[in-house]
Amino acid sequence: MSQLHSELIDESSEELNLLKDNPWIENLFEGVYTCDVNRKILYWNQGAESITGYKSSEIIKRSCFDNILNHVDENGVGLCFDGCPLKATIEDGVGREASVYLQHKSGHRVPVKVRTIPLRNHENNIVGALELFTENKDENSLRNSLESYKKQSSEDPLTKTANRRYLVAIAESKIREFKTMGTTFGIAFLDIDNFKLVNDTYGHEVGDKVLKILAETIQSNFRRHDFLGRWGGEEFVIVFSDVNRDGLMIASEKIRNLVAASSLRLSDHDLKITISIGATVVTEDDTPESIITRADQLMYSSKKNGKNIVTFG
Repeated sequence: MSQLHSELIDESSEELNLLKDNPWIENLFEGVYTCDVNRKILYWNQGAESITGYKSSEIIKRSCFDNILNHVDENGVGLCFDGCPLKATIEDGVGREASVYLQHKSGHRVPVKVRTIPLRNHENNIVGALELFTENKDENSLRNSLESYKKQSSEDPLTKTANRRYLVAIAESKIREFKTMGTTFGIAFLDIDNFKLVNDTYGHEVGDKVLKILAETIQSNFRRHDFLGRWGGEEFVIVFSDVNRDGLMIASEKIRNLVAASSLRLSDHDLKITISIGATVVTEDDTPESIITRADQLMYSSKKNGKNIVTFG
């Protein structure tokens, strides 16, 4: 990054978009973009296109806070106006690193590591900033982690997650592990809020996209040894491996917040998505049916108490 900084430090605000003439930067796998002091984006490389789904032609000359990436933290709190590393770097000239979640063009949340550096002109005045970002593989459950069981007989064809039968098999395996080794696990049963209204208002094609966004957001943001599956309709089940009650509470709230920060972009507005969750930890007397049923009942309590919440039991 220091070499990149030295190449850019003498650029004026009108010339920050000249990075397009540098093939090394343009072809990086990492996302790179620059903006002026007003946070208007002047350069967007191919890595940024790949990670975000946005083409350069859709981004250039727009403001980075203009409903594009909508960075949030792990609690789903927006950072564009309060907590944005790029904005802070422009203001004080100090480079920063952070782990945040950007919103992909298709709507789901992607965990990324970002690094910002100030850009200065010949007079050493700040004329903008550069951000380099890459997918956060430490937090990102690699989609390939599900390949070991992604066969037609065990996969939901729409969301590419585990189907109901395979979820039961996972629960059976986790209960055996609990009874022989004492390794606890948790079940989170979740349901998309107001999903029937979505289908009735926008049609089943939009409803299918909502289901895919939900699955994509969750799979991108849980651990590699956790499992997500579609129970049926708009209902999903997550099996959280090796967690106690406190760990399950944290993980479930994180998923709820990130889903609430996701949306499907329609022609004239963004369709927000929220979920109600019931979460529970395995007990000595549990069977696969009993623990999943208990989580399901807790989910209905979340529905009755206002939706978009997690109920533990």
